[in-house]
Amino acid sequence: QLQLVESGGGLVQPGGSLRLSCAASGFTFNDWIIGWFRQAPGKGREGVSCISGSSGRTNYADSVKGRFTISRGNAKNTVYLQMNSLKPEDTAIYYCTFQAGRLCPPPGSIFGSWGQGTQVTVSS
Repeated sequence: QLQLVESGGGLVQPGGSLRLSCAASGFTFNDWIIGWFRQAPGKGREGVSCISGSSGRTNYADSVKGRFTISRGNAKNTVYLQMNSLKPEDTAIYYCTFQAGRLCPPPGSIFGSWGQGTQVTVSS
C-alpha cells in the first residue's frame, strides 16, 4: 500500500523555522515526484514545492521562494521541507503529495495523492 505520513508541524513565532518530514511507505522516490501543498482556513489549496526523485530538481511557489527548501533524506524514502523566516500567512495544513513521473509540474501546481497533513501555525 502506497502511503505518505507527514510530521513536524507546530506553533512557531513569526521569523522562526520549522522542518516538515514526509515519510513514504510502499514505494521509493526514484521514479516519483514528491511535493508539498498547503491549505489555509477558508482558502483553496496552494502548491508549495516539488522535487523530482530521479533528478533531484526542485521548484517553488513564488510565495515561499528563498525561504523554503525541499530536499530528500539520506534514507531516500523521506522528503523534508525546511521552512525559514516564517510569516503568519504561512499558517496552513501542509500536505505531502506524490505522483509517478520524473518531471515536476509548474511551480504552484497541485498534483497526485497526499497524506493526512500536518498543521503549521505562525503566530506571536
